[in-house]
Amino acid sequence: MKHFSFLFIAMVLFGSCRPGSRDLTLLVGTYTPENGHGIYTCRFNPSGAHIEFLDSTASDNPSFLAVSPLTGIVYAVNESGPGSALSSFITDRETGLIHALRRIDNPGADPCHLAVDPAGRYVVTADYSSGTLTFFNTGSHDILGRVRYAGSGPDPARQQAPHIHCVVLSPSGEHLFATDLGTDRIYVLKNVRTGIPVPEQTVVLEPGSGPRHMTFNKSGSRAYLINELSGMVTVFAHREGKLEQIQSLVADTCQARGSAHIALSGDGRFLYASTRLQGDGMVIYSVDPDEGTLTRKGFLATGSHPRHFLITPDDKWVLVSCKNENQIEIYRRNIKTGLLTDTGKRAPVRQPVCIGIL
Repeated sequence: MKHFSFLFIAMVLFGSCRPGSRDLTLLVGTYTPENGHGIYTCRFNPSGAHIEFLDSTASDNPSFLAVSPLTGIVYAVNESGPGSALSSFITDRETGLIHALRRIDNPGADPCHLAVDPAGRYVVTADYSSGTLTFFNTGSHDILGRVRYAGSGPDPARQQAPHIHCVVLSPSGEHLFATDLGTDRIYVLKNVRTGIPVPEQTVVLEPGSGPRHMTFNKSGSRAYLINELSGMVTVFAHREGKLEQIQSLVADTCQARGSAHIALSGDGRFLYASTRLQGDGMVIYSVDPDEGTLTRKGFLATGSHPRHFLITPDDKWVLVSCKNENQIEIYRRNIKTGLLTDTGKRAPVRQPVCIGIL
């Protein structure tokens, strides 16, 4: 059964556009508290900044998606408390048609992020409420193992227990990093030839910072972290799984405690961070080409609750999923200055919280 109430509206607003060589097939993950359907596929046409919705499939709270680089299988977390799960789908890149493969229960609670091992051995979920990592076999979807964390932080409202918020692999694929919003730590695990990654070290951050999302530059020499509670961006020098903090600067000037996502432009010259709850928008930083340190360049207000965003591979567009606005907002990006301009174009979809490329 397909759900097209929002899709029809989007097609009327944007019209259809035939796929071209530069078109992108996108995946959109959502929250589904009421009439939301789950996962949507759409086509983004860069020449006209048009979005055409293609298909959708039912899935409960698929709040984060990832595509296997080896098989093209789409994996989604189902962030649904005690009913949480990992789901997989097969999607046709040309047509956008998406079909469910299988779903397996996650013994953890509220997985909100995932990563696919580049060698194709496992999918790992960051289980926010249970403070765990759960590793699934990519073939059978059996659970390979779990890692449970303990501890707390100084914030009585948000840090009474571990809250794993993000899992990301180093560009070499040799290490897995897990950010723990609840205990102000980054856990580093080493990939091994057999079995699940093994714990190697722990990076202790400033108390009350609340680490959320993390990304690496292409060489892996620098890592960038957005801290949800402190509203700071932290820059690390990275080598062989070891992180050394070299800079920290503010993203959330309103102290709203809602910093969300972080990403580098494809050329590595600019870093972007989204902030929520007050002064919602995108913060832009330039990246020093030698040191990898940041300089704040600007800010652009967006719609309410920009939880996630995507920089297109051509570096010309930024698509922002504004959950509370029930829409994806389209911004033109200046490649030279890194600054963003609002096109005024919107793609309606209920509670979008993740955008990926198929």
